[in-house]
Amino acid sequence: MEEYFFQCPYCWEEISMLLEPSSTEQQYIEDCEVCCSPIQIEFIFDKELQSFSARSLED
Repeated sequence: MEEYFFQCPYCWEEISMLLEPSSTEQQYIEDCEVCCSPIQIEFIFDKELQSFSARSLED
């Protein structure tokens, strides 16, 4: 697991999440641990993190 820090697109608080590097591409919805708003998470691994996106569902 790899810890990754990013800002919530709703409350702008910095939050962290553990990413699973064994999957090359993942996409799911997770609630912000601060404001509880749903965040669309997308990331790609290829030996290391290639891209990461955390967007509000309103985008």
